[in-house]
Amino acid sequence: MHELSICRSIGTIVGHHAAGREVHVVRLRIGKLRQIVPDTLEYCWSLVSEETALAGSRLEIESIPAAIRCLQCEKTEELTEPRFICGACGCTKVEIVTGDEFLITSLDIAEG
Repeated sequence: MHELSICRSIGTIVGHHAAGREVHVVRLRIGKLRQIVPDTLEYCWSLVSEETALAGSRLEIESIPAAIRCLQCEKTEELTEPRFICGACGCTKVEIVTGDEFLITSLDIAEG
């Protein structure tokens, strides 16, 4: 369960930016290729944040689908399974366009 250590890191970053102010929401953008289970991440967040300045805050997770672009025919397609092969021409020379993201995009923090 690597989500627990990820939540600890998120907590450190958020705590630094909150600078003692109450945090209501932490918004994340997570690509499908990251192999993070959103429900597990939310559960781990509740464990990591309880009895801290982040207690009561919640995560809002935006899931980003995985997509590749073929370097041969230049077709871009969303992946429905982890196969890095162009569906149009069968080429294996592809690049990941989306799906590898892991970002804290914004925080809802109390004023003052």
